[in-house]
Order: sequence, then C-alpha cells, then structure tokens
Amino acid sequence: MCIRDSHQAAGFTPDQFHYAFTNTLSAADSLAAYERYAIPAPGSWVWSYGLIANFKPGRQETWVDFHNENRAPLLFIAGGADHIMPPSVNRSNAHHYKAASTVTEYHEFPGRSHWTCAEPGWEQVADKALEWALAHAR
Repeated sequence: MCIRDSHQAAGFTPDQFHYAFTNTLSAADSLAAYERYAIPAPGSWVWSYGLIANFKPGRQETWVDFHNENRAPLLFIAGGADHIMPPSVNRSNAHHYKAASTVTEYHEFPGRSHWTCAEPGWEQVADKALEWALAHAR
C-alpha cells in the first residue's frame, strides 16, 4: 500500500492483496478476487484511523468501551492463517470485552485467511455464525 498524503486513495497491489487477504488461495484465484473486489480506501481514513490513530490524544471515533453492559452478544471469528488479523490479535481483542453481564466468545477456523467469508468453505463459517447468533438471541 502506497500512501503519499491523506488526500490520495490508497490501494494494494495484487501481490499485497494476496498476502494480506487471500493468502490461502491460489495465485489465479487471488488475482480474480483482486480484480473483482479490491478498491482503494480513502487516504484520509487510512491516515486518521489507521497509521496515526494511536498517536492522537484524547477520545476519538475508533475507541471502544470494553465494559459496556448494554451491548449485544459478541462473537469473534478468526482465520487461523489470517495475516491482517492474526488469531493472537483477534483472541486478545475478545479478551478485552469484560463486562460481567455480557457474552463474548471466540472461534478460530484453522487454515482460513482474512478472506474467510468468501473463500471456499465459507458456508461452514456462516453456519457457525448463524448457529451462535440464534443461540444467543434475546
């Protein structure tokens, strides 16, 4: 991803897209996904909420109240081969949500990339999410 300033769109090259999102797909399938789905992100969003978010003092839009007692049940789904959100980071995020009266769970799908809901076998992920949501519906 090449970002020169906050007024430019920032996009991945096909190789970067393959590494970041579709690393479990073949090169040909990854390129097809890239050509169909990849779009540049607004540079202002990348700069404001990505690259420098941790250096901005005070409260900001991306901060989360981990102890919110009034939130809905939360399921973290991780791909075991995810390069963008590795399972360890996803698991750590799940552990931050500690409100006593809330439900937070983590489920990892081994061998799945960040593209988990679009790669072959996505139905297994969707079935797990639906089963979980129905079990925790109020």
